[in-house]
Amino acid sequence: MAGKRLLLLAHAPSPNTERLRDAVLAGAREIAGVAVVSRAPLAATPEDVLAADALILGTPENLGYMSGALKDFFDRCYHPCLERTQGRPYALYIRAGNDGAGARRSVESVATGLRWRAVQEPLIFRGEWREEFERACHELGMAMAAGLEAGVF
Repeated sequence: MAGKRLLLLAHAPSPNTERLRDAVLAGAREIAGVAVVSRAPLAATPEDVLAADALILGTPENLGYMSGALKDFFDRCYHPCLERTQGRPYALYIRAGNDGAGARRSVESVATGLRWRAVQEPLIFRGEWREEFERACHELGMAMAAGLEAGVF
């Protein structure tokens, strides 16, 4: 049984955002000592967050902001998690239609309020679709899971 738990909260409303989510999962699942759980933001609960040792958040940029689904997750889970998840490591990836800055800012604002700890700079995938986006997400999933397994965070 895995000792650590990694939660992927990814809003994936399109084939390309599904590919990003699936690449994160594939990378994370390469690390045997970590249980990897994936939830759509609208299905996620505070209990999912409380059970996780680290999180990866994935969102498309919608009108310069995080997706409504991820915002809904934060609205429902903020207060139940506020005092109980401080210091929780997280990473973020964004499929940006513009520059991704507004989506990044909106997620980081909530994560700062929760006192979560970013363990790397967000991945922001801008412009036309490129295969390298999937490779970067695969590496993100693997790095987060390996960091958990090794006790780095």
